[in-house]
Amino acid sequence: MGFLIRSIVNGFALWVLSLIPLLQITITPFPPGRDLQLVITLVALGALFGLVNAVVGTLIKIVAFPLFVLTLGLISLLLNGVLLLVTAWITGFWSWGLDVGAFWPGVLAGILLSIINWIFGIILRPQKKQPRRR
Repeated sequence: MGFLIRSIVNGFALWVLSLIPLLQITITPFPPGRDLQLVITLVALGALFGLVNAVVGTLIKIVAFPLFVLTLGLISLLLNGVLLLVTAWITGFWSWGLDVGAFWPGVLAGILLSIINWIFGIILRPQKKQPRRR
């Protein structure tokens, strides 16, 4: 799956999460804030979350490897929420972006984001070509 498709899936997942009031996630689109600007903002947020996940997430996974082993990987549920909060912190410097209300709703949103990405990963997975029989 290419980076653009992952960005679109991440953007869609963030949009779905912003529709759930319990998660306290708001998305501020590019000015003037119409539909096209919202879509572009969602794709940009998806790309930024993918970059944060690739760079910061990998560093945290390397440093916290003993914690991953000790908790049998359950710490990764917290990690997704932390990466979502880092993305919100980065976009806080601009007039557009992501806002996460609190830590625990962010963790729950990170878990749901992972589930949505997992489902779309199964759907959009490239199919292996079957060899021709003669």
